Amino acid sequence: MYFIGVDLGTSATKFLLMDGAGGIANITSRPYPVEFPRPGWSQQDPEDWWRAVLEGIPELLDGRDASQVRGIGCGGQMHGLVTLDGSDGVIRPAILWNDGRSTREVAYLNETIGVPRMLEMTGNVAFAGFTAPKILWMRENEPELFSRVAHVMLPKDFVNYRLTGNLTTDPSDASGMLLLDVAGRTWSREMLDVCGLTEDMLPAIHESYEPVGTLLPEVAERLGLPADVVVCAGAGDNAAAAVGCGVVGEGSCNISLGTSGTVFIPTRSFSAGVGDRIHSFCHADGGWHVMGCVLSAASCNSWWAKDVLGTEDLAGEQVGIDPSLVSPDQPYFLPYLMGERSPHNDPLARGAFVGLRMDSTRRDMTRAVLEGVAFAIRDSVEIARSLGTTVEASKVCGGGAKSALWLQMMANILDATLELPETEQGPGYGGAILAAVACGEYPSVADACEKLVHVSRRVSPDPSAVEAYDGRYRIWRSLYPALREPFQAMGGRR
Repeated sequence: MYFIGVDLGTSATKFLLMDGAGGIANITSRPYPVEFPRPGWSQQDPEDWWRAVLEGIPELLDGRDASQVRGIGCGGQMHGLVTLDGSDGVIRPAILWNDGRSTREVAYLNETIGVPRMLEMTGNVAFAGFTAPKILWMRENEPELFSRVAHVMLPKDFVNYRLTGNLTTDPSDASGMLLLDVAGRTWSREMLDVCGLTEDMLPAIHESYEPVGTLLPEVAERLGLPADVVVCAGAGDNAAAAVGCGVVGEGSCNISLGTSGTVFIPTRSFSAGVGDRIHSFCHADGGWHVMGCVLSAASCNSWWAKDVLGTEDLAGEQVGIDPSLVSPDQPYFLPYLMGERSPHNDPLARGAFVGLRMDSTRRDMTRAVLEGVAFAIRDSVEIARSLGTTVEASKVCGGGAKSALWLQMMANILDATLELPETEQGPGYGGAILAAVACGEYPSVADACEKLVHVSRRVSPDPSAVEAYDGRYRIWRSLYPALREPFQAMGGRR
């Protein structure tokens, strides 16, 4: 038997075929563009995601017995605002997770309605990336389009809707909309009122591992699949990646080094009140988690190598960098190319090199980019530690995890052992596991992870480098406060 995992990302949708024993039978992907119509804006055509599904799944199954597919599970980019009209037509491009246009709406939610009330209603404060501020922006700036809205959903829920005809979501993804009472795992009626929505405009909520329908007959025929293939609710990409890495239940941690970077720590119970530094969301295993998000992680490496240096050889740029040779007078890099979420909640933050000298080299600056992202990840780890969480080890996934240099640097900077899963496919593998649970192959997500997820290798911190990196981190932390006012002026807020 097979289970299909779908990783609906920002630059591409990846498809994974998992057999009943947890092995990967095939992987494929379909890319698509992102639109940046103005500085700080980021949007995408939802129809591109659906075209990727219609092309990607048949290719995934090429040469294999499609009749053996039992379930599909999707992990998707979070927070994106997808709006459909009464005829299920897409009204406008989806406003994505890394879009910063809603600064005024965020200020309204956090300052006028107020942080205490936001925490009471949703368990979180407003960030520009979240869905609710985008809804308020659309209502204010595109009133004619907003008047046509019949359905509001998230990216992976749009795909599931097209697959099954049922409008559903799950608590892990819905947590990032700022419309969910995260503690109660239900829609917040107060926040719906604030945003001018009614509950019938939103998806029905199901746990990530629950079935939400089977394939529509015409979709099954188009994909070459049986019509009785089960589609589960799926999860937000970070929760799905955590499942794919076996990070379920208390006492575990997952760091994702994808386009964005996240620190994901499961908890047995919900706890709000961490303010604007870190998020409190539902987990795909039925529990909760706290999460810090760095908006630009591996995307900083890509930007530096491809856009600035003009090379596709990211690995080549890292050759010769020693992760244990640390000096306080090397250049520093702030990785805020798309603003920042944790811990600053500042869409007007910008990237910056600081401390350049006449003898600074290309290699020094490459090193600074890698370190800057690792320092930003440490910000969230330190917040978790301040809340009483012990982080001595963490699973790690995402494209950035392919760099041995970066992993060693990260282990040194965090003073934590990093563990690489045997199957490093993050959200796609997590989606397939959730589908297997939905089909009854495993009694719970935790049971499935215990049987299917294994660690392939570990990267331990170098004690001689840990103290030196502590000194660099202290200097690095002082840079954003010093530059915050200029950043605000550059962004037009004075």
